[in-house]
Amino acid sequence: MDANPAVVLILIAIFLVAVVGVVYLIFTRKSSPKLNIEKYQTKWLAVENSVSRNNSASWQLAIFNADKLVDLALKERRFAGQTMGERMKSAEKVWSNANHIWGAHKIRNRLAHETDVHLTYETTLRALTAFKQALKDLGAI
Repeated sequence: MDANPAVVLILIAIFLVAVVGVVYLIFTRKSSPKLNIEKYQTKWLAVENSVSRNNSASWQLAIFNADKLVDLALKERRFAGQTMGERMKSAEKVWSNANHIWGAHKIRNRLAHETDVHLTYETTLRALTAFKQALKDLGAI
């Protein structure tokens, strides 16, 4: 049985278009950018070193700065969302313990939006541990 030359040419053309399309997708696909680990480690150490057991004002500031650092990493990794919460949802598959990071972010939100929040040193350390793990999960430190 001899194949019609026109059909063979059409099949070859379809095959070539498919191959070119796959190659195009491979090379143009947006990959998640690598983060500058040294920059994040330096900033993270500054957050950790800012916490003083005897200075409760340092606890709140450390939580704010840690939260901002995680948000910066989310933005630099190009997770979608207008707010940090939306970016955190976009990154849900990245988190090793999503409840932990969400809990830390909620503490930050309470500190920012409520006036009667009682923050302890131990709560601060737990929140900072969660933020640090989030940065590890994002490949920032």
